[in-house]
Amino acid sequence: MSAAVQGLVAPNPPRAAGRAPALTFVLRAIGPVLLLAAWYAATASGALTKDVLAGPQDVVRTFGELWADGQLPEALRVSITRAGLGLVLGASTGLLLGVVSGFTRLGEELVDSSMQALRAIPFLALTSLFVVWFGIEEASKILLIGVACTFPMYVNVSSGVRNVDRKVVEAARSFGLGRLAIAREVVLPGALPSVFAGLRLATTLSVIALIAAEEINVTAGLGYLMARATDYLRTDILALCVLLYAVIGLLADLALRLVERGTMPWRRAVSIR
Repeated sequence: MSAAVQGLVAPNPPRAAGRAPALTFVLRAIGPVLLLAAWYAATASGALTKDVLAGPQDVVRTFGELWADGQLPEALRVSITRAGLGLVLGASTGLLLGVVSGFTRLGEELVDSSMQALRAIPFLALTSLFVVWFGIEEASKILLIGVACTFPMYVNVSSGVRNVDRKVVEAARSFGLGRLAIAREVVLPGALPSVFAGLRLATTLSVIALIAAEEINVTAGLGYLMARATDYLRTDILALCVLLYAVIGLLADLALRLVERGTMPWRRAVSIR
């Protein structure tokens, strides 16, 4: 991006008094710690029996056993690969269609109505059709996750592109930038907040769709572990898999937030004291 255009798109980061990292960590940890304590108290007191929900200590022990025999690392590798490939496919598609729809009136007329109609279809309703169309192998699972991730990315990107300051676009034209250069150098940087918002939503949906996809005749992955655990009423394995799904989503969201903070250092939450 040229220096003049970059100055128009990205403002200088404001100086803001931040909270101490240690205090931030403590405040963020209060909620999960209280939930964990309530879970432990309920199972230790007998209010929750093992056939309903295993206790945290049982889940930790099961984690160690499954990790030691290699089942858990392989299941995590398979599930994360599925979710990652589906996310890349869906986010890329949504990004491309969102830019096309938001950047030109013709693109909006050609793309938006179809995308809005398809967005109204719950992706879970497509599971059976995808099995018929693509079989029970990995393709149907990855495509189902990709479809789920496409629409939040599309909606946010198209909205973000439309909201880019037109004065900045006109200024870029005055510097002699062509249409493609404006899209790359001005529109996409200006729409970055919306792009990251869409990507974070798509990441969350990739994990939700992963759970649905792993109901399709799986022989590997966290879904397979859950299916086997259901047959034997192993609530410790079920609880462990649910927690791992949550951890995958949280870690992915944390990584995106760090990338967003590095990419857009001028964006900070408003603090009201």
